Order: sequence, then structure tokens, then C-alpha cells
Amino acid sequence: MKNGFDNDKYLKIQSEHIKERIAQFGDKLYLEFGGKLFDDYHASRVLPGFHPDSKLQMLLQLADVAEIVIVISAVDIEKNKVRGDLGITYDKDVLRLRDEFQKRGLMVGSIVITHYTGQEAAKIFRNKLKKMNIKTYYHYTIPGYPSNVKLIDSDEGYGKNDYIETSRPLVVITAPGPGSGKMATCLSQLYHENKRGVKAGYAKFETFPIWNLPLKHPVNLAYEAATADLNDVNMIDPWHLEAYGKTTVNYNRDIEIFPVLDAIFKGIYGSNPYKSPTDMGVNMAGFCIYDDEACAEASKQEIIRRYYEALNRLVDGNGTEEEVDKIEIVMKQTGVTTDDRKVTVAAKERCKKSGVHSAAIELADGTIITSETSDLLGTSAALILNATKHLAGIDHKVKLIPKEMIEPIQKMKVTYLAGNNPRLHTDEVLVALSMLSNTDENCKKALEQLPQFKGCQVHTTVMLSEVDRKIFKKLGVMVTCEPVAKKQKPLIG
Repeated sequence: MKNGFDNDKYLKIQSEHIKERIAQFGDKLYLEFGGKLFDDYHASRVLPGFHPDSKLQMLLQLADVAEIVIVISAVDIEKNKVRGDLGITYDKDVLRLRDEFQKRGLMVGSIVITHYTGQEAAKIFRNKLKKMNIKTYYHYTIPGYPSNVKLIDSDEGYGKNDYIETSRPLVVITAPGPGSGKMATCLSQLYHENKRGVKAGYAKFETFPIWNLPLKHPVNLAYEAATADLNDVNMIDPWHLEAYGKTTVNYNRDIEIFPVLDAIFKGIYGSNPYKSPTDMGVNMAGFCIYDDEACAEASKQEIIRRYYEALNRLVDGNGTEEEVDKIEIVMKQTGVTTDDRKVTVAAKERCKKSGVHSAAIELADGTIITSETSDLLGTSAALILNATKHLAGIDHKVKLIPKEMIEPIQKMKVTYLAGNNPRLHTDEVLVALSMLSNTDENCKKALEQLPQFKGCQVHTTVMLSEVDRKIFKKLGVMVTCEPVAKKQKPLIG
């Protein structure tokens, strides 16, 4: 993928801008970190050149004055919501995030369960955290939120929430994903701090949408596709337009909540230091794009990937028609179809010719390699073998794994483990290659090509097993699948 984002410049100007914002307030600053604090793979995909841990690197510069509060919605706990890029539920990711932050020398003060209305799963999770001696708080759903400002800014609104005890001047509010209630947590704390005579401020660090890119720029539209399940919509910030006469982009939840923030700030200071939701932000990413075309193309590809993910979730029973419909609208706005993903076309063509499930991979140099399901191998396993042979310069006719080695593995899967699918998965193929690499030079050469898979694109005409998904993820491959279950026949035509 061609780079279009200057990460070094971003680290420099972004950290400086955050320090300037901290200096504007007195006793304490609540800094809402939108998106992912690290492992921000969405940003690295739509802004090629962006490092997934860039925000973390900036925060490490402030480690001595900062503490982290992790927020999770009780609704997401109840729904077992899964973080798509890692394949783990939000509650498990909270604990993972806490461990990762602490390993890096960052202080994690507590965990907040938001949108709490008595959900049993949330109670169980809180009890688990208590047993681990982790400070945990409840924040409740407020009727009429966010329009009922009078109730929100009262002892029956934010005042009803648990007060989060913090000890450092910079409090970073983060979460496993969007829609967790990070902003409301910050505003609730402003209310409580004011009651205690503490002068506290708020700022927002949200990478997307990028406020100084056009509303319908592919980078911003990719954000809409990524949050289609939340019904987020990018909008022109009307408050900023009115205050400054300048067009900037924000998203609906920030725009809707701004009157609440405005009322709370006026209650604390007598005036609001921010004239618009855009003013609240500290994002400098838009100033670090040096190749707009590269970022736009990367974003278009991300939109297509999000579309396939939504279709797959729908088939699995974890998605909705509304989510699919919304991403289809985004695709039309961007002017792309699934045929704009080269591997999609190649995999479908191979499937049409062979009559069986097929796959395709686009290598770094643009070469497209395809594969198909056989009696011995699943299409993903066959694809890895075909691609490694190509990269290693091994003749395609060469059989890296002999049939007499595959058959005992198949017997073990079906006879002893009572499996239904005798074909080898990707992990089994890689183990076989590893075993053979000690004595077979071709297998050794093939294995040595695996690092070249990072950043490659793959499409399959069948939804992958969890095993194959994990292997591709570990290899750094970006995969999409037709919404066809393994037991279904290929969609040909």
C-alpha cells in the first residue's frame, strides 16, 4: 500500500497541541481519547503511514502526570459485543487494555461501566473486577439524554453517577470501541468536580472524522462505514460555522451533546471556553496527509472491507440489514463497488471456472494469486501454498506437502476428533510445512516468504473458519469473504 501520511510529523505536532490544551485549564483536564489508544488499525488502514500505536507514544510523554480510566458500556457487555479487529469481546478487551497500559508504565486508575440499568452481565463483570481489586464505578442511563439539559445537569442526572476518584492532573478517558460513553463520563466528572470545588476542563482527542477534510472525503466516509452499527453520521459543525464562518466536519453525537457541554461549562465557569464541538478537539491528523490520493484510495478499500464484514455478520446473526444498507449508501457516495477490490473479482472468476469455493491474494507487487478448494485442502490453505511457492520461485506443479502426509492428518481430524471437514486448514498446513522444512529446501523457502504477506489483500468466496481468520490476522493479511456459509454451495455467476 502506498503511504500518504507523515507519522513523524503527526507525533510532533499532535503532542505539542495536547500540551497546549492542558495548559489552558487549572486543576485537572479530562481528555477523551476517541478511537483506540493503541492497536488503531482502522487509522493505519485509511491513513497509510499512520502507526497503530501513535497515540500511545504521545501519551507516554505525559506518563508522569496522566492516569487512564477505561470505559465500557453495560449494553455492550450484555450483547457480548466483539472488537472486530481482534475478535475478542469488549469486556475481555478492557482487561487486555489495562494490562497493556500498565506494562508500558501507564497508570490505570479505574474502570467505569456506563449505560447501567441493572444488566445482570454488567453486575457479574463488576464483581469480577472487584475480586481483582480493580476500582469500578457505575454511570447510569439518564432519561431524555442528551436533550434534557436541566435533568442532566442535576443531582438526578450526572449527580446520580458514581464519582470517579482520580489522583493526577491529566485523566485520559478511553474505551474498547465507539459508543461506550466516554464523553458523558468526562462531563459527569466535570459536574462532580465542580461540586467539590475543583476547576476541571475537558478536551477531545478523536481522530475521525477529520475536521479539516471535506464532509464526503473517503477518509471521513470510511469512518461512517466503520461505525454503521452505531448510526453515527458525519455532519458540518453548525456551531463552528456560526461562530467563525468556517466549514468543519464533526459527527452527530458530538454536535447533539454540545448544548449539554455548553450548559455545564457555563455552570462551572460562567462561560464556555469552546464555541463549537470542533473547538473541543485536538486532532491534528489532517495536517499530516501528504498524499491525498493514496489516503482516499486506501479509504475506499476500507469501505468495501467494512461492507463485507457487515454482510458476514448478518449471515452469522450478529448484524442488521440497517448496517448493511448504510454502508451501501456510503459506497454509492464514494463511487465504489465490490468490483473495485481486485481480489474480489479474481476469486469470483476462479470460483466460476472451477465450480468450487475459491480465494485470491494480491501481493505487494500487484500480482494476483488464486486457489480453489480440493479434497485435501481448504481454499485458504491452498492459497497460502500457492502464494508462497510464487514468492519463493518454486514451480506451481511442485507439491510441497505430499499426499501421504496429508491423509493421516485428515484421518485424525475425522476419525479421532469426530470432525466433519477433512480438508487442512491454514494452521495445519503451516505446521506441516514447518515439520518438512528441516529436510525439504522448498518447504523452507516457502516458509521464509510468510513475512511478505503483511499488508496483502485476500478475498474468499466462502466465509472463513475462526482458525483461518486468526492465521490471516497474524500474518497481517486483510481478508474479506463472500457472505456464504461453508455448507452453502458457491455463488456462481
